[in-house]
Amino acid sequence: MLLAGYMAPHPPIAVPEIGRGEERKIAATLESFAEIARDIADIKPETIIVTSPHAVMYRDYFHISPGDGAKGSFSQFKAGQVRFDVRYDRELAEAIEAEAECHDFPAGTAGERSRALDHGTMVPLFFINKAYTDYRIVRIGLAGLPLSDHRRFGQIIRDAIEKTGRRCVFVASGDLAHCQKADGPYGYRPEGPEYDERIMEVMGRGAFSELTAFDEDFLDRAMECGHRSFTIMGGAFSGTEVTVRKLSHEATFGVGYGFCMYHPKEVQ
Repeated sequence: MLLAGYMAPHPPIAVPEIGRGEERKIAATLESFAEIARDIADIKPETIIVTSPHAVMYRDYFHISPGDGAKGSFSQFKAGQVRFDVRYDRELAEAIEAEAECHDFPAGTAGERSRALDHGTMVPLFFINKAYTDYRIVRIGLAGLPLSDHRRFGQIIRDAIEKTGRRCVFVASGDLAHCQKADGPYGYRPEGPEYDERIMEVMGRGAFSELTAFDEDFLDRAMECGHRSFTIMGGAFSGTEVTVRKLSHEATFGVGYGFCMYHPKEVQ
């Protein structure tokens, strides 16, 4: 059963060992991470499904990380002392792969190019681990396929969850637009703040079906990061009425960080 879902960014600067004080400038982001962590600790899921734009990605295939686990660190951000050693939910990963195969859908565990955990996975887990650690994960990459295929993949994931009976939560990892300030790392484009306003409004209503209506050229101009991740999660909630908590939005450093929390009404 899918017990909750979370729209969450992955700014390395939020980690104190990386931010070295700069993280205090995004206090709302830190509090939203803490709220998500507390919520997961209350739910006590068996498995956390994480979709990440920085996991292994193919143009025409959704990659599910194989095996029993993986390790990683923030060494690329000069904080190699912060390390992760996660256990994968191999049974659920293989169930998702089998469900995709039944539907002749391009997703599976083949083609792993790098076993190391990516920061799109590790940053949310860094904060979750402060409150809850008794979980396994399924790590899933995005694809260069249409948004409709990302939504369909979410439905396949949901079906696999139901068939295994696994108690899961879904973390859709992804930053918003990267071009929100002239002095930011990616400069300014008007599509940046326009995207953030629109995506926070859509996600704030839990209007997941509207995610596939975004023009992909607009998404490219906005330099967004997480839209496909959010769309997969939206697909996993297809046909499910949810309650929504819109937590926060910041673009302090020129990149959008947005948080929303979702709970199915029938399990409340």
